Amino acid sequence: MEQQQSNRYENAAFAGGCFWCMVTPFEEMPGIVSVVSGYTGGHTTNPTYEEVCSETTGHAEAVLITYDPAVFPYRKLLDIFWRQIDPTDAGGQFHDRGESYRTGIFYYTEEQRKEAEQSKAELEASGRFDKPIVTEITEAGVFYPAEDYHQDYHNKNPYRYKMYRKGSGRDAFIARNWSMKKDQEDLKKRLTPIQFNVTQQNGTERPFTGEYWDHAEDGIYVDIVSGEPLFSSKDKYDAGCGWPSFTKPLQKASVTEHTDTSHFMVRVEVRSKEGDSHLGHVFDDGPQPTGLRYCINSASLRFVPKDKLTEEGYGEYAHLFEN
Repeated sequence: MEQQQSNRYENAAFAGGCFWCMVTPFEEMPGIVSVVSGYTGGHTTNPTYEEVCSETTGHAEAVLITYDPAVFPYRKLLDIFWRQIDPTDAGGQFHDRGESYRTGIFYYTEEQRKEAEQSKAELEASGRFDKPIVTEITEAGVFYPAEDYHQDYHNKNPYRYKMYRKGSGRDAFIARNWSMKKDQEDLKKRLTPIQFNVTQQNGTERPFTGEYWDHAEDGIYVDIVSGEPLFSSKDKYDAGCGWPSFTKPLQKASVTEHTDTSHFMVRVEVRSKEGDSHLGHVFDDGPQPTGLRYCINSASLRFVPKDKLTEEGYGEYAHLFEN
């Protein structure tokens, strides 16, 4: 079964071990139309999950992404892909072993092949890993969607999904190898005292004193340390608490949540995924549709106005502010 698409959309396919874990990094990104879990790269037709797991079909668990390249270019898909995997492991991914759990990029066009080869070469040259990059780049073949119970597994079984990611070793590997490497002395020079205190020492700015608590301009808010996009002005509201408040992050995968028992309270701390900056806390007293209040320190954020998004490398978010 091949994915139907309009002339403006293109397909991309990636294998990164368990396909459950390869959906969430892509699904909420702008320009992504769909992410389907399935099987590809083998020699049998219409394989089942049990057949693929038997390691007799040659297929790999993979995801098929339909996307709008005018909004989210293929190169950014590649950047996300590499950050989900151990590209030096030829025998599987994390605790999932075997050919069906191999990593791979399946290209649909010659331009995709060139970009994939270039991104792989750049990763090899970066020195991030001390072993060879073994992820294969091959021409895409037929993609077979997996059984219905595998689709959107993270939404159907959120607790089991989170436990699986943690137990498999994937999350720990990503945090260890793909998180931003920070030089504390350099950050002290680059950040203001309050920015350093909040992001690096889990501090909290005084209410009604931050730069953005009552800021109303259209644009996005990014991590002051790493630059990763975090929140949109479209989801910002006045909670009356004196800190910038949002109903949701730009993508769920943009932030991580942690239990915080400091100050004799039990709260849910919010941190940026790549920069590991302390941002604030999330509470369940927000407005609909989420019912959440992401209470964020201004000092952890930098604002990028809508007319500067493309100029500053965040052009994929410009569509949020189109009339």
